[in-house]
Amino acid sequence: MSGSDRSPSPEFNPLAFDEGLTPLPEYKAAGTTALDFSGLLDEPLKLHEDLTSGCGGQLWPAGLVLAKHMLRYHRDELKHSRILELGAGGGIVGLTVAKGCGTLDVPLMMTDQEEMESLMQHNISLNGLEDRVQGRILNWGEPLSQEVVDLKPDTILAADCVYFEPAFPLLMQTLKDLLALNPSATVYFCFKKRRRADMQFLKTARKNFTLTEVDDEDRPIFSREGLFLYTFTSK
Repeated sequence: MSGSDRSPSPEFNPLAFDEGLTPLPEYKAAGTTALDFSGLLDEPLKLHEDLTSGCGGQLWPAGLVLAKHMLRYHRDELKHSRILELGAGGGIVGLTVAKGCGTLDVPLMMTDQEEMESLMQHNISLNGLEDRVQGRILNWGEPLSQEVVDLKPDTILAADCVYFEPAFPLLMQTLKDLLALNPSATVYFCFKKRRRADMQFLKTARKNFTLTEVDDEDRPIFSREGLFLYTFTSK
């Protein structure tokens, strides 16, 4: 994405997108990618992608958008935040934040299902971020672990978590639990609209939380690709 595109944002209505507009990207072979987010990172982040344990092992577009947004607009405040990432996969968002911030008052907690744990740990080590990032198992819909309760996160990152309709109620429950744990927390939620059911998740979220569309200078670019960026906060 290039920051040179400063044209005004088009009228933005995610519900207007066509059912088949944004198909899933093709799966890639395992490999390691280096990313510096247009120079926002002094040293590129290395991210190993491997689909052996599931689709979360691949880089997905909403993760790139959210990682870049957090670097560009929130880097300083994140150094003093208690951060938890949901559905981290290989860890693109959490690792980018940890690397870009340099220091964190509290280690960032990246979470996903057990199948993703080894890939999360691999990418933490690959970037030498063991002192700033913890990889943990968090199954949506289950009670929050004592470790999460003790962290009481005030910043929750979620990118490309809307992709499997049967998991939507479980994700919604976890978001409710996290905002009940800390009503002043903010969820940064980025997703790509792929099918009509994705927008039903957004409608349900509006009933439970206050949703705010997030400004970003790249929005004219990523909105054309069916990508949306919101914050969720307690009502």
